[in-house]
Amino acid sequence: MPASILIADDDAVSRKLLIRLLEQDGHVVRAAEDGAQALELFDEEPADVVLLDIVMPEYDGVSVLQQLKERADAQHVPVIMISAVDEIDSVVRCIEIGADDYLPKPFNPVILRARIAAGLTKKRLYDIEQARVRDVFSRFLPEHVVDDVLVRADEDLRLGGVRTIGTVMFTDLRGFTTFSEARPPELVIEVLNKYFDETSDSILAHGGTLVAYRGDGFLAAFGAPIEVEDHADRALATARDIADVRLPRFNEWLRAQGVGDGIRLGVGLNSGPFMSGNVGSPRRLEYTVHGDTVNTASRIEGMTKEVRAPILLAQSTRDALVRPPDDLYFLGEFEVRGRKSAVALWSLSSSRW
Repeated sequence: MPASILIADDDAVSRKLLIRLLEQDGHVVRAAEDGAQALELFDEEPADVVLLDIVMPEYDGVSVLQQLKERADAQHVPVIMISAVDEIDSVVRCIEIGADDYLPKPFNPVILRARIAAGLTKKRLYDIEQARVRDVFSRFLPEHVVDDVLVRADEDLRLGGVRTIGTVMFTDLRGFTTFSEARPPELVIEVLNKYFDETSDSILAHGGTLVAYRGDGFLAAFGAPIEVEDHADRALATARDIADVRLPRFNEWLRAQGVGDGIRLGVGLNSGPFMSGNVGSPRRLEYTVHGDTVNTASRIEGMTKEVRAPILLAQSTRDALVRPPDDLYFLGEFEVRGRKSAVALWSLSSSRW
């Protein structure tokens, strides 16, 4: 298959020969006379494969290779070193740095095609895997942070556990168990999917991370895996959007379908430190958050039933707000299961059952 190939060779004859052979195979070829020009051309447009002469003026092939392997957009681009017979030690050094193969001079067209084909196969397999992983990550992360996350992931695509400061959100639908028991399973799944379509869009639109679906609710985090200063504001804005806009629209759909009169919602927010990262095996990974902040957020969500407020936020979330809204009001201190000390809770006067 045609590919974009970058050649760096100071020998004009070798360069022209490579260009002619590769263009005959249908590849798009760009050529540099030295290492500095090669780096400039790569910066303008990354290549699928780089053919890099070892001995060149200014930057030699070893120096160019080192710089390429330090760049995020070049680490997985196959680099084939061009070498003369007496440059084997340098070839070994290049392979240790990260070169994928070498091409001896003078060029054998059959070997040239084999080296490039192998490099392209490796690159395309990597691209396919990256596309698959991007698709997985984009299902629970905002699109604009997926690139940052992939850069931070290690080779088996695990995000190492990190301690971060953020806001955790738990939600739950009130009365949905009763609703489910009286209706066929396929209708219950359709209703849940409709509800999650609405709420997931809100989480991602406000820069949150959809960590997991839990029955008829979900767990979301703001400020992880990418830290943001206004994590509490984003979480509260999401809660308000879901309770005041998304849920009413969902309930209108329920009534229009003739399958229910409407469902209520409980949202619990808590801010503080928690651990986040991917857990699991190479065959199945799951991004998760855990810690006391997460557990307390779950407990607070459960308290919306007894306090009879759809949105509850802990004092920690109130303190973390960069721009506190005018309709916040203090409910008091409450005992929370699993905690020794009481938790001060707040709600929004504009959101009531």
